[in-house]
Amino acid sequence: MYRRFRRPSIWQEMDQLQREMNRLFDSTSRGQVFSAPNYPAINIWTNDNGQLISAEMPGVHPDDIDIDVTGDALSISGDRKPDEVAKDARYHRRERSYGSFSRTIQLPFMVDTNKVEANFKNGILMISLPRAEADKPKKITIKSN
Repeated sequence: MYRRFRRPSIWQEMDQLQREMNRLFDSTSRGQVFSAPNYPAINIWTNDNGQLISAEMPGVHPDDIDIDVTGDALSISGDRKPDEVAKDARYHRRERSYGSFSRTIQLPFMVDTNKVEANFKNGILMISLPRAEADKPKKITIKSN
C-alpha cells in the first residue's frame, strides 16, 4: 500500500510558527519585565479653551503618580508596583509590567499651569489643561479711515 503525502495547509504552518515564536519569547523573557513604550495609554481632546487628557493606569496608586507641566509639554511619571503573590507561586503567564514609567506629551499650545486640574478614579487619570490667555487666538479688528 502506498501512503499519500499531504502537505500541511498554510494555516497549520502559521499556527506552528506562532507556537514556536511564543516559545522562543517565553524562554528568553523569564524573569525579565519589559515596560510598554507608550505607557500609560492616553486619549487627548482639544478645543480653543484647552485640552482634556485621560490616561489608563490600572493598579497604580494616585500617590505614586507625578504630573509636571512646563510650557507646552506635559510629563506623567510614576511607579507601578508588582502584584503580591505567595512565595511558592510560579507565573503561568506574565503580561502586566511593573516598575517606573515616564511619558512626555508635546501640547499644541502653552498651558495656564495655575489652573491645571487632575482627578483619578477607577484607574483612569483625567487631566484638564486650560490654555494660557496669552496663547489664545485674539480677534483683531480692522480700522478703516
